[in-house]
Amino acid sequence: MKVSRALTIAGSAARGGAGIQADIKTFQELDVFGTSAITAIVAKSPHTGLGIFPQSVEAIEAQVHTILEDIGADAIKTGMLFTHEIIINVVRWIQQSGVKNIVVDPVMIGKIGSALLKEDAMEAMRTQLIPLATIITPNMPEASYLLDGMDLNSVEDLKVAAKKLHELGPRYVLVKGGRLEGPAIDVLFDGEQFYLLEAPRFDTIHTNGAGCTYSAAITAGLAKGQTVPEAVIEAKKFISAGIRHSFGFIQGVGPAYHAAYGKYGETGVTVTIESSEVSTN
Repeated sequence: MKVSRALTIAGSAARGGAGIQADIKTFQELDVFGTSAITAIVAKSPHTGLGIFPQSVEAIEAQVHTILEDIGADAIKTGMLFTHEIIINVVRWIQQSGVKNIVVDPVMIGKIGSALLKEDAMEAMRTQLIPLATIITPNMPEASYLLDGMDLNSVEDLKVAAKKLHELGPRYVLVKGGRLEGPAIDVLFDGEQFYLLEAPRFDTIHTNGAGCTYSAAITAGLAKGQTVPEAVIEAKKFISAGIRHSFGFIQGVGPAYHAAYGKYGETGVTVTIESSEVSTN
């Protein structure tokens, strides 16, 4: 039996809705064998208040080495990398791996505005990791941050941002418009045309891990041999179903429901293709 394989290099989210926990659940739901290399543990200490505990480069390398040597990977996703040292080593490991499908989720800012990338790591993210990507998947604050504070207030702004981000070297750019008013519209750009992916906006605060899940679903699709647009469209359906059926726990923002797409499907996503005739000035 041959099974598609995906590796996520990201943080471990103890609450279970984001990070590698979300990635592994997503891979499983989409019939891909998932492996993970943990870069940091994200959990709040009751004594110090600290919330991020980075792993050593040696520990991360050992995980990546073991996975690629013993299992292999058809696609690799990066999530929270946190430090400059981790990023430059992940770049080296990706280059050595020979894996062609690379999804970079440039995790910088958490759901409640917490910093998930150190300031000195930004340049390595922009100039070394992003150019290796098959696709990058920034949300609006991350896209703005990568573009030195560019204001993003409309779908047209997302198109301009996608074009500018494409100049950094990835084959595809997906700018997620979850913070816009109205329908949830994301913009995918391939250098020639835009794909506008639209879903209803659901009345819920429970979207923890939505970005991780979305990019993991794209990774799963690429691992299975889908084209980038095919993988993104299915991933949009997957996360839309997950948010439609999301739920909460004792406190805080609850997770998307990772089993929802398989259980209920999702018919609320529409796709429009447009030319790239938009000014970047």
